[in-house]
Amino acid sequence: MKHLLSASDLSRDDAVLVLDTAKQLAAATAQGVGKLPPLRGRTVVNLFYEDSTRTRISFEAAAKRLSADVINFSAKGSSVSKGESLKDTALTLEAMGADAVVIRHPSSGAPHRLATAGWISGGVVNAGDGTHEHPTQALLDAYTLRAHLRNGEGDLQGAKVAIVGDVLHSRVARSNAQLLQTLGASVRLVAPPTLMPFGVDTWGCEVSYDLDDSLNDVDAVMMLRVQRERMNAAYFPTAHEYSSRYGLNATRMNKMPSHAIVMHPGPMNRGMEISADVADSSRSVIVEQVANGVSVRMAVLYLILGGTEMS
Repeated sequence: MKHLLSASDLSRDDAVLVLDTAKQLAAATAQGVGKLPPLRGRTVVNLFYEDSTRTRISFEAAAKRLSADVINFSAKGSSVSKGESLKDTALTLEAMGADAVVIRHPSSGAPHRLATAGWISGGVVNAGDGTHEHPTQALLDAYTLRAHLRNGEGDLQGAKVAIVGDVLHSRVARSNAQLLQTLGASVRLVAPPTLMPFGVDTWGCEVSYDLDDSLNDVDAVMMLRVQRERMNAAYFPTAHEYSSRYGLNATRMNKMPSHAIVMHPGPMNRGMEISADVADSSRSVIVEQVANGVSVRMAVLYLILGGTEMS
């Protein structure tokens, strides 16, 4: 695996390899080993043009646990804020000897451009590009689902997952819809008509506009953050109306099968797309998703950089 730009880059076998590798790395970390040696001497650059807490820290922790050197590059306060182009930034990173670049960018397609333009020789990992994709989030979500539904083994054949909320602006929804289907799951997208993307009928997913009718047969519900910062139009009348129709509260959670879990990629708008009691309930695996993200990103960096043996 040279790059990870899209969930569609991954075949079923590729995805299972990442998940299996993540499980092995998580087990090794759980044994109390402070750092594993596979990426000693390698340099990973976190190149973030958008604000992020979970994703940037997760990639930083993943690289450091594999003994890589990490350079965190934020667009704010850098030459980017003075007008430096992505190309010139990339050439600078290449000159510094970056072995892998983890990039988050507001423009869809920026990671693909970085990987294919010949500006850098190292691997590129898409950590979120515009409203396009976020493949490592989909992988950590699949890892979490597999742990609860399949005892951490195999694929997700036959699992049913509802993805609910602001599908239109969600790169998480796009990557999850692709990857979960690759792993054999069926995906139901639930949103107001104004927050359902044009061409969603080509995604291969079931589409619903009624949350209450979409919960009684699912194995997991993934709530999406309402991305107000990407909205420049009135996609729904009021926050209260959105929450009353598409928010996951305790009453709705109780309609789910007893084994079904609640997920959210974070950060959450508590009281908007998810109520506090649901977010903090025993069926919520939201904190677990964050922890799993480190193991999955360790696996991605390990496979892209062709790490040495773990011990």
